[in-house]
Amino acid sequence: MVDKVSHKVIITGGAMGIGASLARLLVEKGHSVVIGDIADEAGQKLANELSCAGSSGCFYVHVDVSQPPDVKDLIKRAVELMGGLDWLVNNAGIALAKSVTDTSEEEWNRLIGINLTGAWLCSKYAIPHLKGKKGAAIVNVASNAGLVGFANLAAYCASKGGMIQLTKACALDVAAEGIRVNAVAPGHTRTPMGDGFIGQQANPKEFETEFINKSHPLGRMAEASEVAETIYFLLSENASFVTGAVLSVDGGYVTR
Repeated sequence: MVDKVSHKVIITGGAMGIGASLARLLVEKGHSVVIGDIADEAGQKLANELSCAGSSGCFYVHVDVSQPPDVKDLIKRAVELMGGLDWLVNNAGIALAKSVTDTSEEEWNRLIGINLTGAWLCSKYAIPHLKGKKGAAIVNVASNAGLVGFANLAAYCASKGGMIQLTKACALDVAAEGIRVNAVAPGHTRTPMGDGFIGQQANPKEFETEFINKSHPLGRMAEASEVAETIYFLLSENASFVTGAVLSVDGGYVTR
């Protein structure tokens, strides 16, 4: 069903996985979308597929969210392409299956730069455009790894824990401007990144059976569309009195 009001949305990391699923959902509901990513071929292909033209369309912009000039350009171009900005979804992220001691300084800096600094930069430069907009909202895609610890995920846990605290601090900073800021904390989700993480394990099949299926009370991993629907709820007026919240979408994992 197409929404009565069309919003203008940036989705970082929107070329694949949860971001791509959200882009599809938003365009179906009549919103304008700018997909920001470094995966140019996949991002442009999705934008074309979603019939991107005009103010109610979908567009692709190359962006490395860890780089301030790229982020400034993303926000500028998105506002020009869509004629404004109402919603921001900080979804860009990478994972690294390494312990504290096995993680190199370069790997740490790259992951924190994309996952956490990227969310801060995008929020920082988007907020001036969100001020005064009815229903303005930011949703950060964190992880249940930001709520509980996981072995061999040191940098990832740190980045997602930081993202959750950034969400709460930012929500307080901009509440008076009428901007809501929330986060989703997905559990393991069937996406290219999620499947890649399983593939990094010593015994991928055993890992999926023991960790994914048995440790999640609902007995499976999430589909990207399920996380996208939750993000959409937090963006929408259905969550008009929700800010600073972290909503787990993890099949009950952190409830155990």
